[in-house]
Amino acid sequence: MDKDKTRHQKAHIILGQNIRQIRESKKLSQEELGFQIKSARNYIGCIERGEKSPSLDIIFDIAKALNCKVGILFKEI
Repeated sequence: MDKDKTRHQKAHIILGQNIRQIRESKKLSQEELGFQIKSARNYIGCIERGEKSPSLDIIFDIAKALNCKVGILFKEI
C-alpha cells in the first residue's frame, strides 16, 4: 500500500508541476486559470503544489484551458 501511495503522490506532484509550467509559459495567472475552469485561485495553487487531487473533470477542464492534451499534464520531464 505504501508503494501505491508514493506513486499517487508522485503523480500529483508531476501533474502540478506540469500545470504550473504550462500555465506560466502561456502567461496565465492562477486566478485566470481558475476563472476559466470555474475554480478558485487557491485551488489551482493546491493542485500545482500536489496538495489536492483534482477530479478527472477538472483535469480535462485544465487541459482545455491550457490548450494541451491531458497526457501532457502527467508526462515526466
